[in-house]
Formats: sequence, structure tokens, C-alpha cells
Amino acid sequence: MGSKATIIVNGEERPAPIKRSGPNSGSKLFGSVADQWRELTHFLSDVRGEMRKVVTPSRKEVEATTTVVLIAVFIFGVFFFVVDAIFDFGLHQLLGKLGGF
Repeated sequence: MGSKATIIVNGEERPAPIKRSGPNSGSKLFGSVADQWRELTHFLSDVRGEMRKVVTPSRKEVEATTTVVLIAVFIFGVFFFVVDAIFDFGLHQLLGKLGGF
């Protein structure tokens, strides 16, 4: 009976990977660096392709979206001013009845 190392993966018993050292270790490192370089160049080419799809908005589009944002900010400002005034009035009424003011 031999003493082979085994591991259990997903409920199955498999032989353990053999750790190798020696002259092959350098080629693994070089292969890893080459793989990383290949992945980096692929990623950069993908980035370049996506950047080609980017469209700069026209002046008319920028003016339209800016107008929408300014109107929305104004409306929200008025809304929060009204809500704050209502809460302020209610809080003063409540504190007045409780003897706080």
C-alpha cells in the first residue's frame, strides 16, 4: 500500500497536486509573466475599443441637461423649504403647548 497524498474536491477524492521545484520553476515564472502581459494587452485593447464608443454630447444636449438639473434643484429647494417650514411651525406649536416657549 503506497502513501499517495489525496485531497477531496466537491466530495470526490483526487490525487494531490505535485509540487515541483528545480529547473522548471523559472519557466513557470516566465510563463506567468507572459500570461499577465497577454492579459494586460488584451485589457488595454478592450479599453481602447470601449473608448471609441464614447460620444461627446453636443452643446445643445449639454444646455438641455443643465436646464433640467437647474429646474430640478430649484423645485427640490422649494419643496424642502416648505417641508422645513411646516416642521418648524409644528415643533414650535408642540413646544409652546408643552411649556417650552
